[in-house]
Amino acid sequence: MTFDYTSMGFYTFDALCRPVTDLPPGGGTFFVDDFALAVSGAAGSAAIVAAKHGLRVQAVGGVGHDLMGDWVLRRLDDFGVDRGMMQRCDGFTTSSSIVTTRPDGARPALHKRGATAGFYIDDTQADRVLDTKILHVGGVGLMDAMDRGRNAELLQAARARGATTTLDVFASTADDLPLVRPLLAHTDFFMPSEEEAMALSGLTDFEDIASFLLDQGVGAVILTLGEKGAMYRDRDGQRIDLPAYAVDVVCTCGCGDCFNAGFATGLHLGRPIADCIRMGQAASAQNATGLGSQAGVVDLDHTLKFMAETPTRCYADA
Repeated sequence: MTFDYTSMGFYTFDALCRPVTDLPPGGGTFFVDDFALAVSGAAGSAAIVAAKHGLRVQAVGGVGHDLMGDWVLRRLDDFGVDRGMMQRCDGFTTSSSIVTTRPDGARPALHKRGATAGFYIDDTQADRVLDTKILHVGGVGLMDAMDRGRNAELLQAARARGATTTLDVFASTADDLPLVRPLLAHTDFFMPSEEEAMALSGLTDFEDIASFLLDQGVGAVILTLGEKGAMYRDRDGQRIDLPAYAVDVVCTCGCGDCFNAGFATGLHLGRPIADCIRMGQAASAQNATGLGSQAGVVDLDHTLKFMAETPTRCYADA
């Protein structure tokens, strides 16, 4: 296969600043300490982290005919991500966000939906997209054209070819469940945040949520619980609970997306599932130490060193 990892879905241009506690009144100005630009999104952050970890990565998504799209494509080039399947979507701007990072790392954002809603993989492009060991779909709920059945078809085809499939969503609500449910039967690993999983299922107990999602046909569920850790449950009854790494948080933007790539790195390296989750947590935790998605992730050696040397919190102890 040509690619180790194909990351398909939500690519966004982010402008981030910190610390932000309020917006200035009227036409005033507040000064901030840090400002950064980043390619982000449930597919964008994952693509770049996987490339930093040394995987052969393909980006699949859409940008507009604008300066933000130009920058996103150039930035993918910087990390050696193949962008042959990134489409310039007529009639759409590039998906873009202004992220106002709080002193505690929370990141309220202003987002303009864009070309993530417009790109579409037709039958002539499918073979290229499916030429991969791992297919990640990230951003269900924003992918208007692809969410109408095409994501399910590609996930099913990927598994038929022997690829591993992973899935993530974007700030889901209960209304997104009809979009997500058809994908789960073709997904090996579904990796929502606790907030997304609760919104999709309408449940609050994590065990109930995991059971609900497994009943939809997914192979395994990984709930990312932020500073509380991560919880893994699969159809074979395997249960893994791991604490989070203890780090000083700068910004949490993209942490879940970086988890996806770290987890995929572990799969690529043939690590046991617990180690794959650990690598996901390490990528996420490193990301949290900088401003902007992937800011704290350097390369695989640094991630492995981080895993070996960084203490953890107590599981589910926020």
